[in-house]
Amino acid sequence: MKSFFQYYKPYKGLFMLDFGSAVFVGVLELVFPLITSLFIDKLLPTKDWNMIVLGAIGLFLVFSFVTVLKFIVTYWGHKLGTNIERDIRNELYRHLQRLNFGFFDNNKTGKLIGRLTNDLMDIGELAHHGPEEVFVAVMTVIGALLIMLTIDVKLALITFCIVPIICILTIYFNKKMTTQFRRLFGNVSQFNDVISESIGGIRLVQAFTNERFEEKRFLQTNEDFRATKLKAYNFMSWNSSIGYLAQKFTLIIVLILGCYFVLNNAMSYGEFVAFIMITDILFKPLQSINLIIELFPKGIAGFNNFQELMKTTTDIKDEPNAIAFEGTPQVISYENVTFKYGDKTILDDLSFTINRGEKIALVGPSGGGKTTICSMLPRFYDPVDGRITINNVDIKQMTLESLRNKIGLVQQDVFLFSGTLRDNIAYGNLEATDEEIMDAVTKAQLKPFIDTLPEGIHTIVGERGTKLSGGQKQRVSIARMFLKNPEIIILDEATSALDVETENRIQSAFKQLSEGRTTLTIAHRLSTIRDVDRIFYIEDGHIVEMGSHEELINLKGRYYKLQQAQYAQVLG
Repeated sequence: MKSFFQYYKPYKGLFMLDFGSAVFVGVLELVFPLITSLFIDKLLPTKDWNMIVLGAIGLFLVFSFVTVLKFIVTYWGHKLGTNIERDIRNELYRHLQRLNFGFFDNNKTGKLIGRLTNDLMDIGELAHHGPEEVFVAVMTVIGALLIMLTIDVKLALITFCIVPIICILTIYFNKKMTTQFRRLFGNVSQFNDVISESIGGIRLVQAFTNERFEEKRFLQTNEDFRATKLKAYNFMSWNSSIGYLAQKFTLIIVLILGCYFVLNNAMSYGEFVAFIMITDILFKPLQSINLIIELFPKGIAGFNNFQELMKTTTDIKDEPNAIAFEGTPQVISYENVTFKYGDKTILDDLSFTINRGEKIALVGPSGGGKTTICSMLPRFYDPVDGRITINNVDIKQMTLESLRNKIGLVQQDVFLFSGTLRDNIAYGNLEATDEEIMDAVTKAQLKPFIDTLPEGIHTIVGERGTKLSGGQKQRVSIARMFLKNPEIIILDEATSALDVETENRIQSAFKQLSEGRTTLTIAHRLSTIRDVDRIFYIEDGHIVEMGSHEELINLKGRYYKLQQAQYAQVLG
């Protein structure tokens, strides 16, 4: 709770306005039965109609003021909760943006979406209703009980006997609801996972005619979600129903005994009416507490999930003494680098050096470690042992932003946002001018395609670029890199989806871009890497062969066999 209340600090004024208005409303609600009693017992017997009208006008003015206060509580109170919800969501999103790839490898998108949406909505409601309604409810209960005692001690004590029973039942059902709502949040995450996977992969689903399988999987997940939700609502309904019955039972007792006391001149008519009204007021805060208790497990479960994610740390972060990387990368060195995924060793004591301007190609069987080697340079992953240096400085001693600003990455699996072509290309440099963007478009051999589009560079690409072909998406990704203009370039099968003619044009553009820059290329198509300076044949986390294209062909080892196999495949 201490962690939760820290989010109120920026909104102390708003909280006091909301809280103070709620308290004032609660006090006036308590005063009204007493005014009614005086109205009946003191003002009515006078038969002074003018005073009765003035009293009624006075009451109307008081209620008008209460109406203003209620508006403040409803609107400004929800504004307080919404502000806190926004702040928590911003904090969580910033935290997620800084977690390393390993975290996202192990957590599903649907779960994270649920943490950012549904969980935090309940937190916002709890932030608004929690403190004020609990305080006002307790204050109102105590005030109502004291007023009851001043009206009639015996009737008050009888009424008091019902309150502990309701509290005990409420606590019991609250524990049950808390358990079910925690399960419910787990089901929501699973629900989101199934939806995001099936809709995101709809083309694969339809290509393999697995619609019925996906429907069956969704129906089962949806049914589990329904069952868990119904269990939570079952306990909620018992809680609400028993509370309602207890309230009406108490009211009936008050009516019977009150009538008896009035008929025996132990209580005035005004006191009787006031006691009935106070009894009704007594149960209103108990209902409020009941609602808070229903909201509390959802809000706290959501906040616990938030805290759990916030406690997730990342090893990929700026060291306390990290410095900005300035200047030109002259030498890149991998020194006895070892990397593991879980218990599986991907790279084993790997060492090599790349000089400025060198063009290096990584080839070899899938799973050998080529992508891992490249992913470690911008610190998407860190080595288990060994280190990577640039200009003899460990990259862990550089700030992530300055390191990654030096590196451009074109991946095989291109991700595009759902905006326009311009938006996606400008992602390489958010401050680029239109002239710079069009220059990158031209270098990436994308201009002929854009010229055919009615809306040109402002064409919407669709979710994940669904309106573009694989080759077009890769050229957009390449344009980003031209726009970024980095000093180190990593190409992960960057031209694999392009036709031969376009590939040749792209290779020419790459040659222009790579002048004076260090380039690492992951390639399966060996025809694209004949002109590189050195080729590393990577297998089982080791460099088993290294040299130029001609040197490795003359060696007649693994690279030679791979080249012969591809040549034979081309010949058919």
